[in-house]
Amino acid sequence: MPTVEAAAARSGTRPGTVARALVAVGIGLAVIAALFLIDALAPTLFPAALPTRAQDGLTLAVSVLIESLPFVALGVILSIVVQVWIPPGVIERWMPRQAWARRAVLSLLGMIVPVCECGNVPFARGLLMRGFTVPETLTFLIAAPIVNPIVIITTHQAFGFSDGILVARLLGGYAIANLIGWLYSRHPDPDGLLTDRFRQTCALVTDEPGGKGRRSIAQFVIELRAVMPALIIGSALAGAVQVLVPREALLAIGSNPALSIVAMIALAMVVSICSNVDSFFALSFASTFTPGSIVAFLLVGPLVDVKMLALLRTTFTTRTLVGLVVIVVLSAFAIGAGVNLLA
Repeated sequence: MPTVEAAAARSGTRPGTVARALVAVGIGLAVIAALFLIDALAPTLFPAALPTRAQDGLTLAVSVLIESLPFVALGVILSIVVQVWIPPGVIERWMPRQAWARRAVLSLLGMIVPVCECGNVPFARGLLMRGFTVPETLTFLIAAPIVNPIVIITTHQAFGFSDGILVARLLGGYAIANLIGWLYSRHPDPDGLLTDRFRQTCALVTDEPGGKGRRSIAQFVIELRAVMPALIIGSALAGAVQVLVPREALLAIGSNPALSIVAMIALAMVVSICSNVDSFFALSFASTFTPGSIVAFLLVGPLVDVKMLALLRTTFTTRTLVGLVVIVVLSAFAIGAGVNLLA
């Protein structure tokens, strides 16, 4: 029977990496089980009630985690379908010839290949290997974590159409992606934006009999390793921030049109929550922070958070990433300020 290690070897992943991935997934599942166990046994083992703030923090963390898990599972499955089962050449046949039109279409590709940022980078490396240019690929990378059905559904579930948060996120993500694509299309040497490590990390084996099944297993483990730790940490932070930071401080920052945007941008870059579920995290701040700051958080997090930058560094140079961060942050601030003015 083929092992996960064999699948990893065929998909360009070292056995040690998959072993670490299995350990990480196991730890994540153990943490989830422990949360449910605490919830079930705490009244018996500890008759005295937990402090109110601790109860609030634990309740918020568990609720965010439970509400997010189905969307994470769906995102991982769809990511595997896109990366492993769609044959080469299918996407290219539908692309326009004009550069601007190709970028515009690629920025909407997330609507039919709905992968979160965790799966975008491997898919984008495949686009580069198939002949798409760096600006075209960057346009897809920036738009896809926002302009896709799963993110639209979760954002609508969290906010509906209140304060224009959903519309601002979708239009803002699309605009930022095409702005980046246009700016980098003006670069004199687009291939110089790529790292030397790129060709060693993007090769995928797809033509061996039975290889897709083994690659799917390995990819499932790898994607869960990327998503679950961020989701668990983000859920815990959602509870901790709400109960540990004084309410007065949150109100002082959150009600300020400019400071609230800056604070939520910084939080988005550090927390690194998957775009499929970050709306539920941001919802816990909706009553305290301005609508524009929530929009800025929902724009910056999927595009240039710490996790995404680490993934992008496997393909793009540090200088390229610095440029991306500057463009995304300034654009998100401008869009957030506009939402605050209109809200």
